[in-house]
Amino acid sequence: MTVFTDETRARAREIIARYPADRSRSALLPLLHLVQSEEGYVSPAGVAFCAEVLGLNKAQVGAVASFYTMYKRRPTGDWLVSVCTNTMCNVLGGQEVYDTLTEHLGVGHDETTADGKITLEHAECLAACDYGPVMTVNYDFFDGVDPQTAVGLVDELRAGGRPTPSRGARLCTLKEMAVQLAGFADERAEAVADGVPGEPSLRGLRLAQQHGISAPGFDPKTPIRSGKAGDKPAPATPAKAAPTGSTAPDVPAPDRKSPQVRTAETRQPDAQTAVPDAPGTKVPTDGAPPTPRDAQAAEAAGVAANAPSGDAKPAGDDAEAQERNLREAESSTTSSANDKGAQQ
Repeated sequence: MTVFTDETRARAREIIARYPADRSRSALLPLLHLVQSEEGYVSPAGVAFCAEVLGLNKAQVGAVASFYTMYKRRPTGDWLVSVCTNTMCNVLGGQEVYDTLTEHLGVGHDETTADGKITLEHAECLAACDYGPVMTVNYDFFDGVDPQTAVGLVDELRAGGRPTPSRGARLCTLKEMAVQLAGFADERAEAVADGVPGEPSLRGLRLAQQHGISAPGFDPKTPIRSGKAGDKPAPATPAKAAPTGSTAPDVPAPDRKSPQVRTAETRQPDAQTAVPDAPGTKVPTDGAPPTPRDAQAAEAAGVAANAPSGDAKPAGDDAEAQERNLREAESSTTSSANDKGAQQ
């Protein structure tokens, strides 16, 4: 089991201190990046570490770590190479780039080369359609790639080089990037961005300048109000209701309920709300409304007649429970296979 360094523990305390005492679990996302910066992925030990320092259980931490794709659940290379294979990039050759890299590196999706340097993945969309086909290395963009440039790029990475992205700062390893995502500054001299802005990004700005288009009524020197006393905006004037053609004065409802509450009660009145109180409903007159006691009995009967939706299996890290669940899954798979064979 990994024993995290004193520096990591100190940084964890610094991250937690950024949040109010009763909101410390909000620190979970940067803490997951922090443990990934030490191990290169979020290991079971990393999950246990985050649970320990935040007072959560491991199931809660694991649910978050498995939801976001930026948290890797198994060892990942120094360079995460993502190739966009979604519609636009695919039409422009993205799938060919991915297939070429798969053959050249000898790995498939979410697999790492034998030297531990590169993990390859195909991405559904990298949000850079106007630069397609695109690929990223640790989420930094390389625009307009083709199979040859992609192969040259990964070869340079494996040789120890750090090619300059099309946009953004110089490349950093996955662990170095995780430190930054945890909220700590990049101290490298080459951390300052030296990539140039892309032509597609500047096209809209140049068209606006060419045609004299600007945001109407906007002064960039307008001060931002601080919200202090004496620096508050004027109160908004309530809008006047549109005339209805009636001369009768507006009289509020006796119970002064909001329209939302009244609408909700119309759709499903509870046992404590008289049905006639909901507008638009019709009340049968051939019987007395049920008493609250009858309503409670009916509700209890309905609950008893409906089985719980859960599978009643325990959650957590109980090894015995996990083994039992696996045996049940295997037996159900075997029985279903036997059923299919009997049908054939």
